[in-house]
Amino acid sequence: MRIVLLGAPGSGKGTQSQRLVDRLGIPQISTGDLLRAAVANGTELGVKAKEAMDAGRLVDDDIVLGMIRERLGEPDAQPGFILDGFPRNIAQAEALDSLLEELGKPLDSVVQMDVDYGELTRRIAGRRTCSNCGRVFNLLTCPPGQAESETCPKTGGPHQLFQRPDDNEATVAERLKVYDQKTKPLIEFYRGHGILRSIDAEGDLDEVTGRLEKALGAPTDAMTSALASVAAKKTPSSGKVVAARRAAKRPPSKQAVAKKSGAKKTPAKKTAGKTAVARGASRKGAAKTGGAKKGPAKKVPAKKAARKALSKQAAAKKTAGKKAVAKGAARSKAKGRKKR
Repeated sequence: MRIVLLGAPGSGKGTQSQRLVDRLGIPQISTGDLLRAAVANGTELGVKAKEAMDAGRLVDDDIVLGMIRERLGEPDAQPGFILDGFPRNIAQAEALDSLLEELGKPLDSVVQMDVDYGELTRRIAGRRTCSNCGRVFNLLTCPPGQAESETCPKTGGPHQLFQRPDDNEATVAERLKVYDQKTKPLIEFYRGHGILRSIDAEGDLDEVTGRLEKALGAPTDAMTSALASVAAKKTPSSGKVVAARRAAKRPPSKQAVAKKSGAKKTPAKKTAGKTAVARGASRKGAAKTGGAKKGPAKKVPAKKAARKALSKQAAAKKTAGKKAVAKGAARSKAKGRKKR
C-alpha cells in the first residue's frame, strides 16, 4: 500500500505510522527524520534545513523533494510506503503525483487525522525523541522513566530522550499557523482525487489505530487472527504445498508417459523365442529353393504368389497337352507306313 498521513503537528502521524509499519511490513518515510539526519551529519542540506526547522518554518520544496525521490528508490520502499509529514503544500503534492506517476506507483489512500488544536499544543509540549533511533514518546501517554527502561533497537541500551527545539509551546502557535495556510488545503486537493479519508485521532492509541486501519481497509489484529485460524484448518502445510507445486512443474518421466499411453514392454525371453522361430522358418524355405541366394529375403504378397502358382500350373498343362498330341500324330503316321 502507498499511503499519506495528513494532520497538524502533534496529531499522531508518527506514532500511527510506526504501528502500520509493524502491521503492513512497509517503511515509514518521515521527512522530519530525513532532515534531522541531515542536520546531525552537518551536510549542506542539513545546515539549510536547521535554520527553517528551528524557526518553525517549512523547508524549501526542492530540498525535500530531492530527499523523497532518493528514499523512494531504496529497495524496502518498492512494495509500498507510508509518507509521514509529506507533502505539506499543494506544490509538493503535485510534484509527488508526478514522481509517483513516473515510477508507476500512485497513492492508494490519504488519511486526514483530526485533532483539536488545544490538544495538539499539549501533545507537542510533552513530546520527547530518542536521539539514537528517532522513536517519539509523549509524557501524556508514557510516564517518566518508562521510555528509558525500554531497549533502543539501534544501540541495545536505554533510549536517550531529548526535547526537539521545535517541540515547545513557543513554536507551536507558529507551526499551526503555517499548517493552516500551507498544508490544510491538501484536504480538498486529495478529496478531489477521491482517495481522502478522515478519522478522529483523539483518544486511546489502540482505538485510533483501529479507526485508521478501518479507513485504509487494512485487516485488524482480530481479523488477521481469525483468517489465520481458518487457513490453518483448510490449507495443507506449507511444506506439502511447496512440494506439490514443485512436482507439478517437473516434466513427466518416460515411465509415466509410457504408463499413460498404455505402452507395454515385451519380455526379453518371449522376444528371443519369436526370433528363433522366424530364423528356423527362413532356413527351411532356403533349403527348398536351393538356398543359393544370399541377402535379405524379399517378402512377396500372398495374392501375388498364388497368381504365379496358378500361371505355372496352366503353362505345364498346356505343354503336356501339346506333347500328347504330337505323340499321337507320330503313332498314326507310323501305322500308315506299315500298311503300305
